[in-house]
Amino acid sequence: MRHLLNPLDFTIEELDELMDVAEDIRLNPAKYAESCKGKKLATLFYEPSTRTRLSFEAAMLNLGGSVLGFSSADSSSAAKGESVSDTLQTVSCYADICAMRHPKEGAPLVASRRSSIPVINAGDGGHQHPTQTLTDLLTIRSLKGRLDNLTIGLCGDLKFGRTVHSLINALVRYENVRFVLISPNELRIPDYTREEVLKKNNIPFKEVTQLEDAMPEVDILYMTRVQRERFFNEEEYIRMKDCYILSKDKMELAKDDMFILHPLPRVNEISVEVDDDPRAAYFRQVQYGVYIRMALILKLLEITV
Repeated sequence: MRHLLNPLDFTIEELDELMDVAEDIRLNPAKYAESCKGKKLATLFYEPSTRTRLSFEAAMLNLGGSVLGFSSADSSSAAKGESVSDTLQTVSCYADICAMRHPKEGAPLVASRRSSIPVINAGDGGHQHPTQTLTDLLTIRSLKGRLDNLTIGLCGDLKFGRTVHSLINALVRYENVRFVLISPNELRIPDYTREEVLKKNNIPFKEVTQLEDAMPEVDILYMTRVQRERFFNEEEYIRMKDCYILSKDKMELAKDDMFILHPLPRVNEISVEVDDDPRAAYFRQVQYGVYIRMALILKLLEITV
């Protein structure tokens, strides 16, 4: 039995196979419509989510399976003080596979150690968000035709953004990938990412504070919101939240074949006028998230179609 707790839990070869299945699902959805008939997915979301939770539910339903679970800690026995280990041992009696989101870093790992069903980390604090990373990799590969020889711009909250941390960890395994890190000094990537991931692997990168400076050179621009829930006080959040807003004017500086991604939800960091630009791919990214989660469920349940 395998779990997905970190994007690095799969080799590059396994990721390629997973993305190939996801692409086949996109092209031949009817082929997979009954592949999880009789199987149940438990969605254990201890903090709010729209896209990730509904994407998992849509994925399982598309595969012919069913879904059970909760969408906040208040509606679970966590409100009574139950540990995640006990919750998972209980849920293992009801479901065949589980997707867990938790505000504490490492909670899905702790839960997986006592679980008798595969556990998927659907986000743990500011740490990792591996299925968003799988979504991002599939989207980039589908749009650009490759995952190597790319310049990736990451913009916004690079300190607390778990999607950014996961994506960097995944992309450094591909050849000739370069990063442009765009953020205010207060929201730069953590030192451990800079030192242990980028510098340790000799990955070329530069850090800039102006979005305009990066626009002409990036192949993918990954925008992120400044997350209120990761700040310790409201004043700091208000000061930082409007630092970077992608507008139509800024898009004129970009390459014709550059694409914009965003893990969503968007607040105001991408102007709605950008939505009509053919390079705006964030809603296509949402759809790719369903395909890759379908492929992941099949892999962890060891179902071949």
